[in-house]
Amino acid sequence: MLQPVRGTMTPNEMTFGRAIAMARKARGLSQKDLAAMILKEDGTGPISPQYLNDIEHDRRSPTSDHLILQFAHVLDKDPGYLFVLAGKIPDDMRRTLASEKEISKSFANFRRDLNKAKGKTEEWS
Repeated sequence: MLQPVRGTMTPNEMTFGRAIAMARKARGLSQKDLAAMILKEDGTGPISPQYLNDIEHDRRSPTSDHLILQFAHVLDKDPGYLFVLAGKIPDDMRRTLASEKEISKSFANFRRDLNKAKGKTEEWS
């Protein structure tokens, strides 16, 4: 799993936690309300408000694709966007990338398209 780089973020840089907090607040939900809507993968119940608080303050990251997909569904966010912010490649995609060459090519295409959308020309920034 890709890990987000800690300690190098600017105050305005979007993180998974910030995206979740902003979307939650935009919907007028408390942390307790949102936590009750996000069910653990094992079905034993919802996540705790403290776990959600830790996520929103970037002290913890979601541990599974299941949780990221639930946040996306409940908060009406694009799952791909949340996976990128969480620093994670979805399990189903990771299994389909067979070689180092395929992964490198896919990542290069992703960076090229993202830079093009932002009006940048450099490959690595």
